[in-house]
Amino acid sequence: MTEPRGPVDSSRVPRFAGPATFARLPRLDEVSRADVAVVGVPFDAGVSYRPGARFGATAVREASRLLRPYNPALDVSPFATQQVVDAGDIACNPFNINEAIETIQEAATGLQADGTRLVTIGGDHTIALPLLRTVAAKHGPVALLHFDAHLDTWDTYFGAEYTHGTPFRRAVEEGILDTEALSHVGTRGPLYGKQDLTDDEKLGFGIVTSADVYRRGADEIADQLRQRIGNRPLYISIDIDCLDPAHAPGTGTPEAGGMTSRELLEILRGLAGCNLVGADVVEVAPAYDHAEITAVAASHVAYDLVSLLALKEAP
Repeated sequence: MTEPRGPVDSSRVPRFAGPATFARLPRLDEVSRADVAVVGVPFDAGVSYRPGARFGATAVREASRLLRPYNPALDVSPFATQQVVDAGDIACNPFNINEAIETIQEAATGLQADGTRLVTIGGDHTIALPLLRTVAAKHGPVALLHFDAHLDTWDTYFGAEYTHGTPFRRAVEEGILDTEALSHVGTRGPLYGKQDLTDDEKLGFGIVTSADVYRRGADEIADQLRQRIGNRPLYISIDIDCLDPAHAPGTGTPEAGGMTSRELLEILRGLAGCNLVGADVVEVAPAYDHAEITAVAASHVAYDLVSLLALKEAP
């Protein structure tokens, strides 16, 4: 097997020069195979408050220019042990949510047909549903870790079943999630009523609030999550608003009292060895960002997800 082709050498080409692929990795059409593909989905027609996440993938790619090939926190070189590529964007209809979901599902299925695993950059959280459908088609119902300020298990908005606040209710209803291993992490803030929590529990979710992370610490939370997941196929979906607005101001529905970027990264690192089959990072809205704070955080989160996939494949 040929050696993976890695990022552009920053000692030869300055980081601020050249195309802004994720981490300056090769494009999918520049290699013969891909173990992991980072793909953008510039779609935000499912948002209920501030739009702009359609520009998230571009912002995260730009912020990822400074990522380096060795991850000391996980002791892995994620671009050397697997072929990682930037697969560009999935272009979908911004005026028709149902059609967009079908397009995303079809494109993601095609990208994964030869065993490639996806780390997807949104876009709003609506895109998690078609992505979950694709991994469940291959692995059966999957465990889900959902990092978010919000539950995203509401039924409808304005009568619409497919929005960024409903994907995980739809996923449970469709039978594509393993209801013995579902967790929200980082939730906080006001709800419409206590019934929201009752309904969420009936769907099978456990909740780790941002206050739980603060009081108990990242290591203990990661251990708890690992016990719940076991060796099941795992999908990780990360809404960047799980972070406090101080760490992620560039998002559509910010809530005070969130996790730090350090806490999120440490929890992810505590999941090393889990059977990760796919992941997404969504809701980066650069119009509300400052000095790329949110985009930088999201780029590092995506980098650690790629690193976790490398550990999964390590001998």
